[in-house]
Amino acid sequence: MALMPKRVKFRKSHRGRMKGMAQRGNFVAFGDFGLQALDTAWVSAQQIEAGRVAATHFLRREGKLWVRIFPDKPVSGKPLETRMGKGKGEPQYWVACVRPGRIMFELGGVPEDLARQAFRRVAHKMPIRTRLVVRRRGL
Repeated sequence: MALMPKRVKFRKSHRGRMKGMAQRGNFVAFGDFGLQALDTAWVSAQQIEAGRVAATHFLRREGKLWVRIFPDKPVSGKPLETRMGKGKGEPQYWVACVRPGRIMFELGGVPEDLARQAFRRVAHKMPIRTRLVVRRRGL
């Protein structure tokens, strides 16, 4: 079962613009290490799930993984070879709007080298450049 909201106020949404840096969700809050986005992108529910599976498979249920992004934007599409007009297409999949600085995944309870290897596997599933960030103590 793919990640998607249980209910939404409106079935279809505008594409919108993604400019600027992440204003929230831009520091490691739960774990010890985070995977931070360096680019702007729509990250689909399938990509988020693939990243989660890659990390949990590599860590073999060791440590704890937090997924800090959620796909709450519907992306609509029209069938192939359909003429123009006849309105907006039906929602095809869900995406999370990710801006630079956003922490997408967090890991806790594992050493840094293991977290680095796990996040490298997750990063391969993501459509953007990422980096590993370490939690700042004393916050």
